[in-house]
Amino acid sequence: MSATARTDPSTHDEISGDIAVYKGIPVQLKHLHFKDALQMNKEFLHEFKMIRDVNHANLARLYGACLDAPRKVLVAEFCPKGTLQDLLGNPQIKLDAQFKFSLTIDIVQGMCFLHDSQLRNHGRLKSSCCQIDNRFTVKLADFGLPTLYNNIAVDRTSQEYINECLWTAPELLRSDVAMATKEADMYSFGIVLQEIITRESPFFNETLDVTVSEILVKVIKGSNPPMRPCCEVPHRLSELHELMKSCWSEEPAHRPSFITIRKDLKKILARFGESGNLLDTLLRRMELYANNLEKLVEDKTLELREEKKKSEELLYQILPRSVAERLKRGLRVEPEEFECVTIYFSDICGFTTISARSTPMQVVDLLNDLYLCFDAVIDAYDVYKVETIGDAYMVVSGLPQRNGNKHAQQIALMSLALLQAIDTFRMRHLPGEKLRLRIGLHSGSVCAGVVGQKMPRYCLFGDTVNTASRMESHGEALQIHMSDPTKQLLDDFPTFNIQKRGVIEVKGKGPMSTFWLLSSSS
Repeated sequence: MSATARTDPSTHDEISGDIAVYKGIPVQLKHLHFKDALQMNKEFLHEFKMIRDVNHANLARLYGACLDAPRKVLVAEFCPKGTLQDLLGNPQIKLDAQFKFSLTIDIVQGMCFLHDSQLRNHGRLKSSCCQIDNRFTVKLADFGLPTLYNNIAVDRTSQEYINECLWTAPELLRSDVAMATKEADMYSFGIVLQEIITRESPFFNETLDVTVSEILVKVIKGSNPPMRPCCEVPHRLSELHELMKSCWSEEPAHRPSFITIRKDLKKILARFGESGNLLDTLLRRMELYANNLEKLVEDKTLELREEKKKSEELLYQILPRSVAERLKRGLRVEPEEFECVTIYFSDICGFTTISARSTPMQVVDLLNDLYLCFDAVIDAYDVYKVETIGDAYMVVSGLPQRNGNKHAQQIALMSLALLQAIDTFRMRHLPGEKLRLRIGLHSGSVCAGVVGQKMPRYCLFGDTVNTASRMESHGEALQIHMSDPTKQLLDDFPTFNIQKRGVIEVKGKGPMSTFWLLSSSS
């Protein structure tokens, strides 16, 4: 026997499960934790033989046990759809009235067989003990073996144990030595019916106001009427609701038998026009499952499309769309040379002083507010935002999509718009002060390409980048400083008001003739 790496803990503290392979079929390993050493006496072996001989379509088979190893386990039939508790708690699976009746009949069929067998009762019936196989058939598990289960270590103060007592009949809760009975099984079945009808946990409405322990105290104390789950039931399930209430009668003798319940269910199904034929029931289940699966696939596909759209939009904000498309297809992005583009650089005058007067969080908020403002402005122009470093803001026009000789015009109009935006911008923590923007422009050739694989960046290289940065650093506050190549390109657009600054000494470049862009009449 070889266990896989997959783990599937159950709802019990004392029993947990793994999936393994036994004789070529998947099985569930239920781990056991005993309070004392288990005695392999004649009584225990007889119990185990009885349960090995049990074979019914609505009972999960027990293949064997390993009780002398460090990890003591029961080897049981594996039902891949989980438990009834899992199924009812999954909102993505739709359960109509027919499906609920079908689940109920499966449980009743299994309990009828158990009560008529040498085992005589289940003793631990709850929704977590009802396994669901591939055909959505309910198979009862964890029945029989009283010697083994009575020797399992249980923490009676744990919340898990207290929660499981909600399925226990009141007469057993009142007894110091709880003996499993058919009547107690019927009470547990009534609580399971409440779960099937409402798709909620036991005493769901009551636990909104009081604790589980307080509910159990009221159940044990008894009253008239007794403490039982209160739930709203659809009209089509009203007869099932009446069956449920009869199952949890305070007097054990007044509770019906499972044979009676089975007859009543068949009468109800007959009134609904249901044949009760096994093949018809199976086909209905598979059809409902297929419909659920189609809806689930459709919902997941829509979610995937939405998430893909969000991811692509985020990618397009980090990289140019044409570059991002190539990367998505797994293609290498070759560096590309552009003969003439116009680059914009700007920074905030006195930003170091402002930072010294602000907390780090205030600096982050300031830059975020500022760049959100700038980003909204540049969306109106044919430009590409390259990056922001601290208070520096870099934008280019003419790449990655070439736009002829319009790149200088677009950058110039954008620069004037940013100066207007900065005039009305206010800092949240220093509302009485204005920011002063210093802008530099230059036009020339560059090489552009993607650098890196983790957090790739679309970078520009060439002397044009350095010169544009020099135009910004040698400029003045609230002025747009530009080089002669940019001015010559703007001469083709007579709407701009340009003033000559003259020849200045530029670090690393020597003397350069530069200009101020003052306004535009367009």
